[in-house]
Formats: sequence, C-alpha cells, structure tokens
Amino acid sequence: MANTRYFPSADVADLLPPGTTLLPAPPHTLPKRPGRPPMVGYLVLVPADQQPALPPFTAPDDTPDREEPEGDDSPVRVDTTRRTAEVDGRPLDLTYLEFELLSHLVAHPHRVHTRDQLVTTVWGYGHVGDGRTVDVHIARLRRKLGAEHRGAIRTVRRVGYKYVPPTGR
Repeated sequence: MANTRYFPSADVADLLPPGTTLLPAPPHTLPKRPGRPPMVGYLVLVPADQQPALPPFTAPDDTPDREEPEGDDSPVRVDTTRRTAEVDGRPLDLTYLEFELLSHLVAHPHRVHTRDQLVTTVWGYGHVGDGRTVDVHIARLRRKLGAEHRGAIRTVRRVGYKYVPPTGR
C-alpha cells in the first residue's frame, strides 16, 4: 500500500506500487496561471526495485534528427534527439541551460526574443532571477561558438536577442 499521509485521495494511491511515497510539489515549481486557481502537483517517489522496466526507445526513421529544415547548410547545428550541438562540425561542450538556450534560438531563427520570454521558455516558470542571467548565458554561448560564429546571436538593443543563421562560409 502506498504511503498516503500526504495524498488526499487513497483511490489514486491504491493504483501505485507498494512503497510509493507521494509528496506535495513545492508551490514555486508549479506554473502560475493568472485568473485561474493555483495548480496542485505531487512528487511520486517509487522505490528502484518497484519501477517497471521500460522498453528500449527507438525513434521512427522518418523523423528528422535535426531541428533545422532539410538542405540547410548552417554551420551551427543542434540535434535535440541526441542533445548535441556543433559548429562547423566541431562539437560544442554546453551546459544543460546553454544547450536549451541555443536550441530554442536555432529553432526560431530571425525571431526576436525578449529576456523575459527566454527566462520563461528556457529556465521555466519557477526560475527566480532577472534578464542578466540571460545576458551571461548568451555571452558564454557566443564564446563557445567561436569568433567566426559569435555574431549569429545578435543583440536587439533594449529588447533581447535573436539568432541569425550565418550565410555563406
């Protein structure tokens, strides 16, 4: 029987494996929805020996591996399936947030993103910080892209940033 002392409905808890603990999720981790009641979430802790075996994941062959359109010869490439990024064939060593930020920018070329939009999209609703966090990560990304390609991430003064794929080589 699952540990139900934190969970209001024993009916749902009865469906979980033995030894499972349900804890209320911290309110700051849940998205805020203006004009709507606050969301309620739970963390489900399942003992390792009770977790069901998952079948190996195989991606369909007809799904493109990369986010950029077919035939795009952009030197900056992001593969979200393999979570890899490269510039001119050279792999980039990116942190989780740097990868998410670059992936988001590359997926939406020429679109201007405000710092607040990037914080919400990349860091998530529960992030506590300001636009300077974005500035620091953009600076790190530009440094990792190298001198030749750092201009691909452009600053739009007093607004935010946009990714402009380099043309020609």
